[in-house]
Amino acid sequence: MRALVINCTLKPSPQPSNTEALAGTVVTALEGHGVAVDVVRAVDLNLKPGVRTDMGDGDDWPRVHEKLLSAQILVIASPTWLGRPSSVAQRVLERMDAMLSETDDQQRPVAYNRVAGVVVTGNEDGAHHVISEISGALGDIGFTIPGQAWTYWHLGPGPGPDYLDDDRGHDWSASTGRAMAANLVHVARALMDNPLPAPPS
Repeated sequence: MRALVINCTLKPSPQPSNTEALAGTVVTALEGHGVAVDVVRAVDLNLKPGVRTDMGDGDDWPRVHEKLLSAQILVIASPTWLGRPSSVAQRVLERMDAMLSETDDQQRPVAYNRVAGVVVTGNEDGAHHVISEISGALGDIGFTIPGQAWTYWHLGPGPGPDYLDDDRGHDWSASTGRAMAANLVHVARALMDNPLPAPPS
């Protein structure tokens, strides 16, 4: 089983990413279930604006798309900015819009029989809003969203320290991340054994 984690931080490599650090707890848990995990930092790529799988010369999205189709589990990890997902997360979701019109050899939407979850960091309240926005978009595309397929970290409303700068709340976020990973893996296995059919015409 394979998983793809798309880190939607605004910070290009090699800057430390709070979002990647929290997502790392989920990666470790997934690997503990025998899942091979690939992590992509989207801001490092040239992801052109648009809603097609390939936006032409220099577009890096097609290789991310290939990774999406080779994975049974997708995790979108985003910081919270102004109470919303990052602009990078929105770009990733817009590019995934093309998957709505893509089908496999059994005429199933390509996101069918794949599961998805969300990781959110931020020093302000709004994590549940970000989780609901990203989960809703992934559900529209065709992913199955298991119960409690998310984890997050913040220290309440207003400005404050970053995840990497403060140990408070890490135990809860890590425990929730382990539950998230277990739920993603078990639902992915169930869909592998009993896949969804193509939607009725």
